[in-house]
Amino acid sequence: MGLAPTIKSISVDEIEPIVILDRLCFGGLWSIDSYRRELTNDNSHFIGSSIDPHLEPETAGLIGFGCFWAILDEAHITLLGVHPRYQRQGLGQQILSALLTKARAIEMARATLEVRASNDGAIRLYEKYGFQTVGRRKKYYQDTGEDGVIMWRGGLQHPNFTLVENQPLI
Repeated sequence: MGLAPTIKSISVDEIEPIVILDRLCFGGLWSIDSYRRELTNDNSHFIGSSIDPHLEPETAGLIGFGCFWAILDEAHITLLGVHPRYQRQGLGQQILSALLTKARAIEMARATLEVRASNDGAIRLYEKYGFQTVGRRKKYYQDTGEDGVIMWRGGLQHPNFTLVENQPLI
């Protein structure tokens, strides 16, 4: 990749770069107030991927991010986005891996998410990390009316848990 990104937790101090990156990745999915609520919520966990801010000054070096909500023993992945200029370089894998590692560290047993039915690249990424399709939410995405594919994986607390391609559910 050559970028040498740093994976780290994101704090409310980084809200402006997050909102800019949200616009670039999702067209403005969440408002600044929504991000402020999420970043100050103890059940919400944000991970970011950063490079030298001089290389990407618009987002203060933030080039990718992900978030999950800790609900009982389940990590509900709510966001995973990579700056369009840095997609297809393995950053999505790094962020997903960091999210699952964090979920395991705080004793989550499973992970779930929804993804646009047309987002083949994301679906392949999630399958690579052991997620399986378990259902559909009809017209889940309000902006397009597109279905959401519900994906799930268990085994986060299994003693043999590793982040390997095509890991079977345990």
